Amino acid sequence: MSPRTTIAGTDEEAAPRPSEPVPWHLALLSGSDGTTLAAGQAGLKARHARTPVAEDVPVRIRTVGGAGGGHRGAVLTGGGVATEIGAKEATGTEPVAFMFPGLGDHYVGMGHDLYRDFAVFREAVDSCAEALTGELGLDIREVVFPDADEAPPAAAPAFDLRRMLGRDTGPQSGNERRLNATRLAQPALFVVEYALARLWESWGVRPSLMIGYSLGEYVAATLAGVLGLPDALTLVARRAALIDELPAGAMLAVMLPEREVVPLLGENMSLSAVNGPEFCVAAGPVAAMEALEDALRERGVVCRRVQTTHAFHSSMMEPIAERVTELARTLTLNPPGIPYISNVTGEPITEEQATDPGYWARHLVSPVRFAAGLRHLVAAPLLLEAGPGQSLSSMATVVHGGDAGTVVASMRHPLERRSDSAVALKALGRLWLAGAAVDRDGLPADELDIAAADAADAATVARQADAVAAPGAVERELAGLWAKVLKNEQLPRDVSFFEAGGNSLLATRLALRVERAFGVELTLRQVYEWSTLARMAVAVETLRAGGELDAPGSSHTGTSSARFRLPNGLTVWHQNEAETRHFYEDIFDHRTYARNGITLPDGATVVDVGGNIGLFTLFSHYEAKDVRVFAFEPAPPTFELLSRNVAEHGVNATLFDIGVSDRESRATFTFYPRSSGMSSFHPDEAEEKHNLRTIIANQRKEDVDTEVAGLAADAELLDVRFEAIEFTATLRPLSAVIREQGIERIDLIKIDVQKSERQVIDGIADEDWAKIQQMVLEVHDADGEVARLVELLEGHGFTVTAEQDETYVGTDIHNIYAVRGAH
Repeated sequence: MSPRTTIAGTDEEAAPRPSEPVPWHLALLSGSDGTTLAAGQAGLKARHARTPVAEDVPVRIRTVGGAGGGHRGAVLTGGGVATEIGAKEATGTEPVAFMFPGLGDHYVGMGHDLYRDFAVFREAVDSCAEALTGELGLDIREVVFPDADEAPPAAAPAFDLRRMLGRDTGPQSGNERRLNATRLAQPALFVVEYALARLWESWGVRPSLMIGYSLGEYVAATLAGVLGLPDALTLVARRAALIDELPAGAMLAVMLPEREVVPLLGENMSLSAVNGPEFCVAAGPVAAMEALEDALRERGVVCRRVQTTHAFHSSMMEPIAERVTELARTLTLNPPGIPYISNVTGEPITEEQATDPGYWARHLVSPVRFAAGLRHLVAAPLLLEAGPGQSLSSMATVVHGGDAGTVVASMRHPLERRSDSAVALKALGRLWLAGAAVDRDGLPADELDIAAADAADAATVARQADAVAAPGAVERELAGLWAKVLKNEQLPRDVSFFEAGGNSLLATRLALRVERAFGVELTLRQVYEWSTLARMAVAVETLRAGGELDAPGSSHTGTSSARFRLPNGLTVWHQNEAETRHFYEDIFDHRTYARNGITLPDGATVVDVGGNIGLFTLFSHYEAKDVRVFAFEPAPPTFELLSRNVAEHGVNATLFDIGVSDRESRATFTFYPRSSGMSSFHPDEAEEKHNLRTIIANQRKEDVDTEVAGLAADAELLDVRFEAIEFTATLRPLSAVIREQGIERIDLIKIDVQKSERQVIDGIADEDWAKIQQMVLEVHDADGEVARLVELLEGHGFTVTAEQDETYVGTDIHNIYAVRGAH
């Protein structure tokens, strides 16, 4: 049987009950110098990678080499792996702002693992549930954590970014419908966010400032002492019941600035929220919102319906506004003990507002001024989203700026299948690295014995750390150029320009800036070969002194990879930003597959031939529930990235590091690290360069920077992009794998294999064609190959569409979409 890796999304579900140790452990390391810390961190990671987690507490502070100091590290262990979250020098204690989301990213089972694993969270939920029983007439725990006969869904029941991108979530389960009823959804969300805040406080992470989105402001007000917990629960539950009595309404997310949205709103329509510079939400009666949606689509404006039962924060809430005020008058309202931002004004809440019963009525009918409120959070360098999902983190990144480590989400997105406990502990590790305070007195602490760690690993890391000299004047000036090009001030010395977000276009801009600043010409190839700050500074100094740069060999090391946040919020490991963005736009944004009639039912089986880094596999995972994927990728560096992405997102996938062909054999595979989408068993460098040059030209027709656009497609850059590495790969017929894996039905096969599509097709046995329901192929139209494949697929009972995307005009690349029996 061929080599493969199986990663199932259910591995983390087999966790112990509350009486057993948490199946995850976070070690927060503190050291007086970077070398000692790195050695201890490497040894700790090596030790835990060999043995299961055996810690009796979920979080422990470990000092390295004495009394600790300003260098911090973090290692998360569990699930059979040891993950080094990072290491950093902390210059001081940084304040943290808490962000509490509103309805939208809530889901059945949210916080399930936290309730099981952490007593503080569990006790907070239990006390709230008991207090709410009289108001709700039921136990809210049964709504949030239903019986095990229905597993928590993988999809969100309400507003999220994937719906804004047009994702069809399908019918809701009984448990989803129950949770989504406003009278239960709002108390449930309040309880989970309040309990999560108490868990963070138990770790010593306390807010210096807070902001809540819609219902999230009630959590902020409670933590600030404006509302006592019993009063807050009463207000939330009764307000939700009042809203439930109102007529149904609708909401529409609109990608326009407020000044352009407001004139479009007719009678009974309201501006419901302003979430960003060009991101608003409108609300009103269902018919009015449908008419607005049609009008916007005719103008070409991006808009998406928000799946909701009512028109929140609109004039449709006015019939109950006075009743909410009367309810608030029966409660005790206090001045805030912790500052937080008002949704109504987008400014810090005042004592007068906090103690005014009428404020909560205005909050009910006024638009959420979230974007304005975020601008006040600059007073807190670290932002923590304390609730389900990551929508607020995405919005905050746009407004707040800074490096990714300053905005942290602490619960999984509803579409992810990771452990809640692992997500929260990893978030704590990230905050620790960024300089947040934790409770050194409340958390167990001890000194890590480096001698007991793996000596070889520790010594290796120590030598590497000693070898790095302090940055000089050239490197400091060069760092400024990088910061301007990458728009990022936080740039580690040992991370490559491309890992930090650079691409070929930005590399050209950097080369031009280096020439102006230092008077030396750093070629594009040298940008790739001397790609870290420390190494590039050495290159510049050598050239300024009249020396020559020795070519260090291939610019690809076999381990170069970086984490990249896609526009929809998903994070992936990748090698090339431009290539990743291209594939993302094709799959997720333009939804090319769905546009051509390709659909995925829940429980689908998908075969991904030519998996690359796994974007299509992730698309399948998030497009429907309980999808099973079989993915093939023969290039070892890309297979490593595919494996990481599948593991990180909890995809139920079986991965094969082989190629697919019409017979059992072995063949040479040519891998282009800088253009992995063009890697091939049938390399033709002249053709690949022509295709890439044409694609670049098509993509940059609108680029006004003609100097850079011209350089980016020049011969030297293309030579670098097509630097090749060869591998010998195993080839197997697809039907052989189908038989071995016992696959009875294939809902979709995607084939993207650079001129090997005919061999893949020929490797499907006659008896297996009936199992295939849909097929998508990228085809190189050599000598009429597209027409031949269309005829073949039609002969097997498919309705077939062939097209050429505008990006590929001028090349021989076409796409074929085949759906069995469709018309």
